[in-house]
Amino acid sequence: MAATIRDIRDRTGLSLATISKYLNGGNVLPRNRKLIEEAIEELHYEVNELARGLVTNRTKTIGVLVYDIQCIFVGNMLHHLGQALHENGYGMLICDSCNDADIEKKNLQFLLNRKVDGILVFAVGLDGKFLEGARDAGIPVVLIDRAFRNEEFDCVEIDNRAAMRRAVNQLVSFGHRRIAVIASDIEYTGMERMKGFEDALRDAKIEVPDAYRVRGKHSFELGYQGMRRLLKLPEPPTAAILGNYDTTLGGIMASNELGFNCPQDLSIIGFDDLLMSKVIRPKLWFVVQPMEEMAKRAVEMLLGRISHENEGVPLRISFSAGIREGDSVRRMEGS
Repeated sequence: MAATIRDIRDRTGLSLATISKYLNGGNVLPRNRKLIEEAIEELHYEVNELARGLVTNRTKTIGVLVYDIQCIFVGNMLHHLGQALHENGYGMLICDSCNDADIEKKNLQFLLNRKVDGILVFAVGLDGKFLEGARDAGIPVVLIDRAFRNEEFDCVEIDNRAAMRRAVNQLVSFGHRRIAVIASDIEYTGMERMKGFEDALRDAKIEVPDAYRVRGKHSFELGYQGMRRLLKLPEPPTAAILGNYDTTLGGIMASNELGFNCPQDLSIIGFDDLLMSKVIRPKLWFVVQPMEEMAKRAVEMLLGRISHENEGVPLRISFSAGIREGDSVRRMEGS
């Protein structure tokens, strides 16, 4: 039979009120805290979070909305988020929106009905109106990886524009002028990265044909079909930047199928060094996001809102992305 609060009382000699105060997060004397914690460990007592939630109005559960749980970037971020939440005594409830805004709205309501203490959001689109229900209910929200154009919430991201600009500058420094990009023109991260691509070309006074700009939705298919189109051009690019992990996978497969040698025929920089560096040769250059740091900061922001330690206007934290060198970029003659 599971231990109860009365068993703790009998073991410690303390009152039920004192023990209940401790279990619900209240302050008790250090001596009493030590007695209770020893009894909990000896008795293998497990806190009933649902019952405690009725008293504290807290469930110690964080909802996580993700646009696509199959996305490897999302999976890695969930790993880091789970660790950070666990370290702070929280669990997480994950809802997959399957890249569908209607499902995303239903998932939000599901989380609100479960009385989560806060919500971390990898949003499907650029419209944040679907989160008004959370705001009305007083449930804190932190966006991860992307912001909205019409709603303000706390947000943790990388500076996508600067990250892409840095990748293009790397190619330019190696003498490349025929530089292509494959990235989304409908998702926040891709749109910002496209802006960075144009910034860098303008700064370097380089003009490339519009065919070098492959646009769509970040996906394996975009990378695969986009790379095939680029490499079949009468004058294909000498270098390409692939706008996220999925497009990088697709682009690499297409270039291999067409018999292009990297980096002799085509230099490549990808986004997010997750698994590919361990299995693909030559070793790719990558734009690398600080995922663990982003996850920790997002959890810190959310818990600060939950505890009311952080008040005021929404905050937007932008991390810098790094570049991990590899063997997939060649230096052009004369550079």
